Amino acid sequence: MSLRHSSTGSPHVAAARPEEARDALRVIETTGRDALTEMRQLLGVLRSDFGAPPDLSPSPGLAGLSGLADQAAMAGVHVELDIRAADLPEGVELSVYRIVQEALTDVVRHAAPARCRVTVEDTRGTVRIEVTDDGPGGRVLPGRPGHGLIGMRERVAVYGGTFTAGRRPGGGFGVSACLPYGEPA
Repeated sequence: MSLRHSSTGSPHVAAARPEEARDALRVIETTGRDALTEMRQLLGVLRSDFGAPPDLSPSPGLAGLSGLADQAAMAGVHVELDIRAADLPEGVELSVYRIVQEALTDVVRHAAPARCRVTVEDTRGTVRIEVTDDGPGGRVLPGRPGHGLIGMRERVAVYGGTFTAGRRPGGGFGVSACLPYGEPA
């Protein structure tokens, strides 16, 4: 089979065997997302302090969210976790973890002491993350600035999702992200 023939055969396969074409597209989508995840990890290494050894431990995921809540509690933020998701793709779990981590870091830096609610819900191939607090905001702790809202927005963009953040009408601050990742298994 020539290269030219195989490249023009794709529409034929899609029309004659749509399930096979969908399977191929799922593989392409997964491969692309995995590559983007690896690229983000590489960018994380590049953003880290030079001379420090890179963190090669397994990627954190949903199981690590309770540890983040415990860390925030040590800084005066009471976190209520509501996790209704399981068996997410590894890259999605890492993105959820990092978004929650950055959002909680922002609560600690700008609103502690405060109460905070973290909701992670998976519905039909889209995971929704909400982090809300009731703190006064405006406080800034000294130290090196993080990537904050920009980093969260970048992670959501990798999945073609939606992201919003801002002050809530009743007080406090909220972060909301939706990450579409495909059909549920």
